[in-house]
Amino acid sequence: MPSSDKHPLGRRALWSWCLFDWANSGYPTIVVTFITATYVARQVAPSIEEGTAAWGTTMSASALLVALLAPFFGAIADRSGRRKSWLGVLSGLTIITGLLLWFVEPDESFLFLALFLAFAGSATFELGTVFYNAMLPEVAGRDRIGRVSGWAWGLGYAGGLVALGLCLVVFVMPETPPFGLDKAMAEEVRITAPLVSIWFLLFGLPLFFFVPERAPSGPSGLSAMRAGLTDLVNNLKRLPQRPAITRFLLARMFYTDGLNTLFAFGGIYAAGTLGLTFEEILIFAILMNVTSGIGALVFGWVDDWFGSKPTIVVSLMVLIVVGVAILLVESKTFFYVFSVISGIFIGPVQSASRSLMAHMAPPEERTEMFGLYALAGRATAFLGPLMVGWLTYLSGSQRVGMSTVVIFFTLGLLVLLPLKLDHQPQAAGS
Repeated sequence: MPSSDKHPLGRRALWSWCLFDWANSGYPTIVVTFITATYVARQVAPSIEEGTAAWGTTMSASALLVALLAPFFGAIADRSGRRKSWLGVLSGLTIITGLLLWFVEPDESFLFLALFLAFAGSATFELGTVFYNAMLPEVAGRDRIGRVSGWAWGLGYAGGLVALGLCLVVFVMPETPPFGLDKAMAEEVRITAPLVSIWFLLFGLPLFFFVPERAPSGPSGLSAMRAGLTDLVNNLKRLPQRPAITRFLLARMFYTDGLNTLFAFGGIYAAGTLGLTFEEILIFAILMNVTSGIGALVFGWVDDWFGSKPTIVVSLMVLIVVGVAILLVESKTFFYVFSVISGIFIGPVQSASRSLMAHMAPPEERTEMFGLYALAGRATAFLGPLMVGWLTYLSGSQRVGMSTVVIFFTLGLLVLLPLKLDHQPQAAGS
């Protein structure tokens, strides 16, 4: 097969695009899920229950903002043809929030600052993925979307793994942290967010150097905003005439709520219910990243060979069964075992969802469709963290709160099962 069919923009552009997943995945892994989230809930908030509720409310508000803005931003990008510029600005803002998290000390007077920075960083990160995801078909070629998406997710998990390993070995585990960091002020934990920001900056740069920007295809500035808003409204009106896309977006809305909630509270749950220390949470996070990365890489080929929908369906079924088991176990060992199994299938759900949207989206509306894709991932994303936070607070049990994750997975699976596609992705060969 000619190389132009395999890699339309060239191998350097393809791997630079994939490397961006390596660059940015440390932020949700360390800040949103495992380290900063647990630190804020346990050491900054007045209590773990109040911290869980506050973090959940913050992630809900951030998700709502993304839901409102993502389709609009996507429509503007499709009109103007500019994706890298938007991605650069939003990624830069995410990096800044990570640097500023250093100043959050272990005292409840810093709770508002922590929550504000987490709100802003999570929102700008998610909005940036609208433009990043929309580049996928251009760098991969349509016959390799599944595996390239899987490669990128796998690199992302690997990047998160290496970043977590650095945090664990260099800062958290040593009795005396380097650079004069003061454990009494939790500086060995606080330094992890700035480390992620520097990581993001360094490894994110190749995309901006080597992935070409699309030529401007329409108006810019206010004209693009007006035209983008018009396109967005028209596309929302046309969704009833696109039943397959509508059903997929609805299904994704539910099961992504489950994933987002899991990511937002995984570390908090492990610390609060099973008593995992920061060192144990980091080991847990490393295991999850290893298995999720392997799952995303392996299932990238499964996605191309058998189709994105079957990949998502099987993965959700396993996540539901294993999720129930995780909620029931009392032992740390069994918690690790079932979490590792779930990790294998978390990556494929994310990667195959991106692939399916890339296959279904009309080329001329791709960024806008990924804006709607982000909307589906965030329109009700405030519900999951809000339900976990407040159910935990009202019941006094994190297990009760986290049961909402399984409910969201089940709803997503039930909506997705009847989905009929006009065509299944054809196998691309080896």
